[in-house]
Amino acid sequence: MQSVKITAVGKLKDKFYSDASEEYLKRLKAYCKCEIIEIPQTVLPDSPAEGEINSALEKEGEQILKKIPSSSLVIAMCIEGKQYSSEKLAKLISDAGVNGKSSLVFIIGGSFGLSEKVKKRADIRMSMSEMTFPHRLARVMLLEQIYRAYSINAGTKYHK
Repeated sequence: MQSVKITAVGKLKDKFYSDASEEYLKRLKAYCKCEIIEIPQTVLPDSPAEGEINSALEKEGEQILKKIPSSSLVIAMCIEGKQYSSEKLAKLISDAGVNGKSSLVFIIGGSFGLSEKVKKRADIRMSMSEMTFPHRLARVMLLEQIYRAYSINAGTKYHK
């Protein structure tokens, strides 16, 4: 059974996000071992300077990199990444398993994204959309898409 880790900066504070996240984690148990690893978000002032943002990204990035198992397929969620359809994500997950990658790590940054070190470590840079989403909502959306991908691969009726 594949292992899927979502390493995310920040905590889900709103109940509706955590409820949705828990629902997809529960559904995913049929397909994979999925877990969320939360990295504390660096607190910045309301109008941070570029240097403060870069320092925060580096600090968060170091913590993220420590959590990545060495043999994992690493997917950084970032705006400049490639967009995948649900079917293509399903194929990517399936192909990873066929190619011996039993561990997948998806990384979601905080409000200011991900450090360059994390992006360079990633095997794939993926974008959900050209639109910007709150990182908490992005986590729920990613969980749903991972669930949809496994459902597609299993041939269920979830994906229409």
